Parts: sequence; structure tokens; C-alpha cells
Amino acid sequence: MPEHYTLQSTAVAMLIFNRPMTTQRVFDAVRKARPPRLLIVADGPRPNRSGEATICQAARSIVHQVDWPCEVLTHFSEKNLGCRIRVSSGLDWVFSQVEEAIILEDDCLPHPDFFRYCEKMLARYRDDERVHMVRGGHFFADQYPGKHSYHFSRWYHIWGWASWARAWRYNDVTMQRWPELRESGWLESLLPNPAMVSAAREIFDGSHAHQIDTWEYYWVYSSWLRNALAICPAVNMISNIGFGADATHFTREDHPHSELAWQAMPFPLQHPDSVAVDIDADLQEWRNLNPGQTRIQRMRSGISRRLRKLLAD
Repeated sequence: MPEHYTLQSTAVAMLIFNRPMTTQRVFDAVRKARPPRLLIVADGPRPNRSGEATICQAARSIVHQVDWPCEVLTHFSEKNLGCRIRVSSGLDWVFSQVEEAIILEDDCLPHPDFFRYCEKMLARYRDDERVHMVRGGHFFADQYPGKHSYHFSRWYHIWGWASWARAWRYNDVTMQRWPELRESGWLESLLPNPAMVSAAREIFDGSHAHQIDTWEYYWVYSSWLRNALAICPAVNMISNIGFGADATHFTREDHPHSELAWQAMPFPLQHPDSVAVDIDADLQEWRNLNPGQTRIQRMRSGISRRLRKLLAD
């Protein structure tokens, strides 16, 4: 079993809802890292779901298990706000309390090295406006060709991540500028092929119209507006244990990304030479999510669904 790392100064924020069993497993991992501050954001039960209030309360009660020196802060909603509003408003609150944080949803189980890696990345890039996010997950780490411990990416996977208040303050849930940017060539300047542009445009259209009940596309859009990048580790340090019938978005238990294997992060970290997007690595992730298709075929068959997973997973 890998050695557990004790966080020195970094807060952890947990986003929870109605799954006490997965919440307990994630909390147990956080407990071993002993963060000095723990922030819990919870959505409220849906009024038309019998028994949901009980399991929401069971998930919330896990916070009472804190048994190390720790300041515990909670932000519980009594009514159900939904994923889009609850997570965005919850993270607004988190980053009003702390300058930087590690964020874990109730089904994202981290490898012990994840905490050490995040704390070091948060410190190294604390004042670098070119970087908005530290990712913990990497779907195709076994194919990563790089010699460094991480690379810079456009893809903002949210299964275990970290960020700073200085980055989150740009999060724009209104996507105010999207109509003027839609056909301006902005996406083409960011993404390396037309298939990605087409899919991103469709996703942002749906997000701007509030037709998608999720929050992460606002975060992607807002960060891309700043031309900011995410840090992608060379190994996968997050295993999503929440696939199944009770999941909000991923209900297939046999999904290929369900419970991906952990990998240890070798230390000391080997840093890239510059802060710049690794286009080859991003394209490789894209090809892995779209196997056996030509560029034209990608544009015509299921492209928005696949990029939606790429940007949000």
C-alpha cells in the first residue's frame, strides 16, 4: 500500500449529494491526508424522490467523523439546486473561504500521491495566470509519451482536481460573450482540428442556453477565454467509483472509465521546460476517445457526446 501524505497547508473541498457509501470511501482517503481545512458542499434532496432526504443526511453526517486537527466548514443547501447551480455556487463559496483547494466529488477516489502532487502544483503555479487547474485523472496514462511528470492540456477533467481563487474568479456562468465569439474563429485558434471545434461549439451552445444541467462547461469556457491551461499528470491518480444506476451522469457500470486503476506518481517531480499546451498529447486523447474514425467521420457521428466526456470527465 502506498505511503500516505499529510497535507501541509492545502484545504480539501468535497462535493457531496446522496451517496453515503461512495462519500465514505472518499472521506476515508481524505482523512489519511489530514487537511488542515475541510469544506463540504452538499445539494439538497429532490422533493419527488422518496427517501432521498434520509440518504442525503447520511452523506452529510460523515463530516462528524473528522478526528484530526481540522477546521470544518459546511455549505449545505436545504433544497435541490441541481448539478449546474449547486456546484458552481458551492465552489464560489469554497474560493471565498480559501485561496486554493483540492476538490473531490463524492465518487472520485484519489491515490495517496494525489494530495502531495496537488499541493506541490498549487505552490509552483500559484501566481501563474497561464494555469487554471491541476488535474488528477488521466484516462490514457499508459500511452503518455512524455518524459516529464505532467504536461499542459486544454482538457479540464474534473475527476479530482485543484485550483486557485485567482482562477475561479473568472468563472462566468452566463457565458456572456459566447454569442459574439461563436463564429469569430476563437475556437479555431484554440483547438487543433475542426472536429473538436464543431463539438465544442455544440456544447457551449447547450450550456449558454442552460440546456445541460452541469457546471463544468462554464469553467472550461471561462478558462479558455483567458487562454489558460490545465496540468495533466503523466499517471492516473483518480478512480471513479460512482458509475451505476444511482449516478447523475454515468449510469453504465461497465463504462470503460469506471474504476480506472490507480498509478503512483514518482517523486521528485520532473517539470516541463515551458508552460505550453502539449498538442500531441491532447490529440492522442482525442484519438483514443474516437477510435477508428477519420476526421470527417468524427464530425458526423457522436462527436458532441464524446467531446462532452473528454472535457468534463
